Amino acid sequence: MKKAYIFDLDGTLLNTMDDMVDSVNHCLEMHHFPQRSYEEIRIMVGSGMRNLISRAVPEGTDEEVFEKVFADYKEYYGSHCMVKTKPYQGIAEALDSLKKRGIKLAVLSNKSDVLTKAICSHYYQGVFDLVYGERVGINRKPDPTSLLMIVKELGLDAEDCVYIGDSNTDIQTAKNAGMDCISVTWGFRPYEFLKEKGAKVLISDPSELLRVEF
Repeated sequence: MKKAYIFDLDGTLLNTMDDMVDSVNHCLEMHHFPQRSYEEIRIMVGSGMRNLISRAVPEGTDEEVFEKVFADYKEYYGSHCMVKTKPYQGIAEALDSLKKRGIKLAVLSNKSDVLTKAICSHYYQGVFDLVYGERVGINRKPDPTSLLMIVKELGLDAEDCVYIGDSNTDIQTAKNAGMDCISVTWGFRPYEFLKEKGAKVLISDPSELLRVEF
Protein backbone atom coordinates (compact mmCIF):
# COMPACT_ATOMS: atom_id res chain seq x y z
CA MET A 1 0.00 0.00 0.00
CA LYS A 2 0.98 3.63 -0.36
CA LYS A 3 2.46 5.53 2.60
CA ALA A 4 -0.03 8.39 2.30
CA TYR A 5 -3.59 8.75 1.09
CA ILE A 6 -4.52 12.32 0.11
CA PHE A 7 -8.23 13.02 -0.36
CA ASP A 8 -10.38 15.49 -2.20
CA LEU A 9 -13.22 16.78 0.02
CA ASP A 10 -16.47 17.44 -1.88
CA GLY A 11 -17.91 14.29 -3.38
CA THR A 12 -15.15 12.16 -1.89
CA LEU A 13 -15.17 12.46 1.90
CA LEU A 14 -18.41 14.40 2.27
CA ASN A 15 -21.65 14.80 0.37
CA THR A 16 -21.72 18.60 0.36
CA MET A 17 -24.00 18.99 -2.63
CA ASP A 18 -27.26 19.91 -0.89
CA ASP A 19 -25.65 22.79 1.01
CA MET A 20 -23.96 24.08 -2.14
CA VAL A 21 -27.19 23.86 -4.16
CA ASP A 22 -29.15 25.67 -1.46
CA SER A 23 -26.49 28.37 -1.15
CA VAL A 24 -26.11 28.94 -4.89
CA ASN A 25 -29.85 29.25 -5.38
CA HIS A 26 -30.25 31.51 -2.35
CA CYS A 27 -27.74 33.95 -3.82
CA LEU A 28 -29.18 33.72 -7.33
CA GLU A 29 -32.61 34.52 -5.90
CA MET A 30 -31.16 37.48 -3.99
CA HIS A 31 -30.09 38.98 -7.32
CA HIS A 32 -33.29 37.98 -9.17
CA PHE A 33 -31.51 35.40 -11.34
CA PRO A 34 -33.08 32.08 -12.40
CA GLN A 35 -32.57 29.12 -10.07
CA ARG A 36 -30.32 26.24 -11.05
CA SER A 37 -31.27 22.56 -10.74
CA TYR A 38 -29.41 20.07 -8.60
CA GLU A 39 -28.03 18.38 -11.71
CA GLU A 40 -26.85 21.66 -13.21
CA ILE A 41 -24.94 22.60 -10.05
CA ARG A 42 -23.55 19.07 -9.67
CA ILE A 43 -21.80 19.50 -13.02
CA MET A 44 -20.57 23.01 -12.12
CA VAL A 45 -18.70 22.11 -8.93
CA GLY A 46 -15.09 20.98 -8.62
CA SER A 47 -13.06 23.95 -9.80
CA GLY A 48 -13.41 26.30 -6.86
CA MET A 49 -16.09 28.67 -5.59
CA ARG A 50 -15.43 31.47 -8.08
CA ASN A 51 -15.80 29.13 -11.04
CA LEU A 52 -18.96 27.67 -9.53
CA ILE A 53 -20.65 31.08 -9.31
CA SER A 54 -19.30 32.12 -12.72
CA ARG A 55 -21.06 29.10 -14.21
CA ALA A 56 -24.23 29.58 -12.15
CA VAL A 57 -25.01 33.21 -13.04
CA PRO A 58 -26.59 33.90 -16.44
CA GLU A 59 -24.21 34.22 -19.37
CA GLY A 60 -23.21 37.82 -19.94
CA THR A 61 -23.66 38.88 -16.31
CA ASP A 62 -21.90 42.18 -15.61
CA GLU A 63 -18.57 41.71 -13.79
CA GLU A 64 -19.57 44.02 -10.95
CA VAL A 65 -22.81 42.09 -10.42
CA PHE A 66 -20.93 38.78 -10.56
CA GLU A 67 -18.56 39.96 -7.83
CA LYS A 68 -21.54 40.83 -5.62
CA VAL A 69 -23.10 37.40 -6.16
CA PHE A 70 -19.75 35.75 -5.47
CA ALA A 71 -19.28 37.74 -2.25
CA ASP A 72 -22.82 36.86 -1.14
CA TYR A 73 -22.18 33.19 -1.87
CA LYS A 74 -18.97 33.10 0.13
CA GLU A 75 -20.70 34.71 3.09
CA TYR A 76 -23.87 32.64 2.95
CA TYR A 77 -22.21 29.29 2.22
CA GLY A 78 -19.63 29.97 4.92
CA SER A 79 -22.40 29.97 7.52
CA HIS A 80 -24.53 27.26 5.89
CA CYS A 81 -21.91 24.72 4.76
CA MET A 82 -22.68 22.18 7.49
CA VAL A 83 -26.47 22.13 7.45
CA LYS A 84 -27.19 19.13 5.21
CA THR A 85 -23.61 18.01 4.53
CA LYS A 86 -22.78 14.52 5.74
CA PRO A 87 -20.00 11.93 5.43
CA TYR A 88 -20.43 9.19 2.89
CA GLN A 89 -21.29 5.85 4.45
CA GLY A 90 -18.19 3.81 5.25
CA ILE A 91 -15.67 6.63 4.91
CA ALA A 92 -14.99 7.04 8.64
CA GLU A 93 -14.38 3.33 9.05
CA ALA A 94 -12.04 3.21 6.05
CA LEU A 95 -10.04 6.19 7.33
CA ASP A 96 -9.72 4.58 10.74
CA SER A 97 -8.44 1.36 9.20
CA LEU A 98 -5.89 3.23 7.10
CA LYS A 99 -4.61 5.11 10.16
CA LYS A 100 -4.26 1.87 12.10
CA ARG A 101 -2.00 0.61 9.32
CA GLY A 102 0.26 3.63 9.83
CA ILE A 103 -0.77 5.38 6.63
CA LYS A 104 -0.64 9.17 6.65
CA LEU A 105 -3.85 10.95 5.70
CA ALA A 106 -4.35 14.40 4.17
CA VAL A 107 -6.95 16.51 2.39
CA LEU A 108 -6.59 18.83 -0.61
CA SER A 109 -9.68 20.71 -1.80
CA ASN A 110 -10.48 23.57 -4.16
CA LYS A 111 -12.71 24.94 -1.41
CA SER A 112 -11.21 27.89 0.45
CA ASP A 113 -8.57 26.91 2.97
CA VAL A 114 -10.54 28.33 5.91
CA LEU A 115 -13.70 26.43 5.02
CA THR A 116 -11.84 23.22 4.21
CA LYS A 117 -10.13 23.23 7.60
CA ALA A 118 -13.36 24.11 9.44
CA ILE A 119 -15.37 21.39 7.69
CA CYS A 120 -12.72 18.72 8.20
CA SER A 121 -12.39 19.67 11.85
CA HIS A 122 -16.16 19.37 12.30
CA TYR A 123 -16.66 16.02 10.59
CA TYR A 124 -13.24 14.39 10.95
CA GLN A 125 -11.55 15.98 13.95
CA GLY A 126 -8.05 14.65 14.53
CA VAL A 127 -8.14 12.29 11.55
CA PHE A 128 -5.90 14.06 9.03
CA ASP A 129 -2.21 14.90 9.27
CA LEU A 130 -2.62 17.84 6.87
CA VAL A 131 -5.60 19.73 5.46
CA TYR A 132 -5.29 22.29 2.66
CA GLY A 133 -7.86 24.20 0.65
CA GLU A 134 -7.40 26.91 -1.94
CA ARG A 135 -4.89 29.49 -0.72
CA VAL A 136 -4.05 32.98 -1.95
CA GLY A 137 -1.10 33.00 -4.33
CA ILE A 138 -1.21 29.26 -5.05
CA ASN A 139 -2.98 27.96 -8.14
CA ARG A 140 -5.91 25.66 -7.48
CA LYS A 141 -6.21 22.10 -8.76
CA PRO A 142 -5.45 20.72 -11.30
CA ASP A 143 -2.22 22.64 -10.73
CA PRO A 144 -0.13 20.19 -8.68
CA THR A 145 1.61 22.75 -6.46
CA SER A 146 -0.45 22.23 -3.31
CA LEU A 147 -0.49 18.47 -3.74
CA LEU A 148 3.29 18.37 -4.02
CA MET A 149 3.58 20.67 -1.00
CA ILE A 150 1.59 18.15 1.03
CA VAL A 151 3.86 15.35 -0.17
CA LYS A 152 6.93 17.33 0.89
CA GLU A 153 5.46 18.22 4.30
CA LEU A 154 4.71 14.56 4.91
CA GLY A 155 8.35 13.77 4.16
CA LEU A 156 7.50 11.52 1.24
CA ASP A 157 7.85 11.28 -2.54
CA ALA A 158 4.98 11.45 -5.02
CA GLU A 159 5.27 7.75 -5.82
CA ASP A 160 4.68 6.99 -2.11
CA CYS A 161 1.28 8.71 -2.23
CA VAL A 162 -2.09 8.37 -3.90
CA TYR A 163 -4.70 11.05 -4.53
CA ILE A 164 -8.35 10.08 -4.13
CA GLY A 165 -11.12 12.10 -5.76
CA ASP A 166 -14.40 12.04 -7.64
CA SER A 167 -13.73 14.27 -10.65
CA ASN A 168 -11.68 14.77 -13.79
CA THR A 169 -9.96 17.66 -11.98
CA ASP A 170 -8.67 15.18 -9.41
CA ILE A 171 -7.47 12.78 -12.10
CA GLN A 172 -5.55 15.58 -13.82
CA THR A 173 -4.15 16.90 -10.53
CA ALA A 174 -2.68 13.52 -9.67
CA LYS A 175 -1.29 13.13 -13.19
CA ASN A 176 0.32 16.57 -13.04
CA ALA A 177 1.97 15.62 -9.74
CA GLY A 178 3.25 12.30 -11.04
CA MET A 179 1.03 10.48 -8.57
CA ASP A 180 -1.35 7.53 -8.76
CA CYS A 181 -5.06 8.30 -8.49
CA ILE A 182 -8.09 6.47 -7.16
CA SER A 183 -11.38 7.70 -8.60
CA VAL A 184 -14.51 7.18 -6.49
CA THR A 185 -17.90 6.64 -8.09
CA TRP A 186 -20.06 7.61 -5.09
CA GLY A 187 -19.42 11.34 -5.63
CA PHE A 188 -20.48 13.97 -8.14
CA ARG A 189 -19.31 12.29 -11.38
CA PRO A 190 -20.49 8.92 -12.77
CA TYR A 191 -18.33 5.91 -13.63
CA GLU A 192 -18.58 6.39 -17.39
CA PHE A 193 -17.53 10.04 -17.18
CA LEU A 194 -14.50 9.21 -15.04
CA LYS A 195 -13.42 6.43 -17.41
CA GLU A 196 -13.68 8.82 -20.35
CA LYS A 197 -11.47 11.30 -18.47
CA GLY A 198 -8.73 8.73 -17.96
CA ALA A 199 -9.51 7.11 -14.61
CA LYS A 200 -7.45 3.93 -14.23
CA VAL A 201 -8.48 2.80 -10.75
CA LEU A 202 -12.14 3.19 -9.81
CA ILE A 203 -13.87 2.11 -6.61
CA SER A 204 -17.54 2.13 -5.64
CA ASP A 205 -17.24 1.63 -1.87
CA PRO A 206 -14.85 3.16 0.71
CA SER A 207 -13.88 -0.28 1.99
CA GLU A 208 -12.12 -0.88 -1.34
CA LEU A 209 -9.51 1.73 -0.35
CA LEU A 210 -7.95 -0.98 1.81
CA ARG A 211 -7.61 -3.42 -1.08
CA VAL A 212 -6.38 -1.28 -3.98
CA GLU A 213 -3.09 -2.40 -5.51
CA PHE A 214 -0.89 -0.36 -7.83
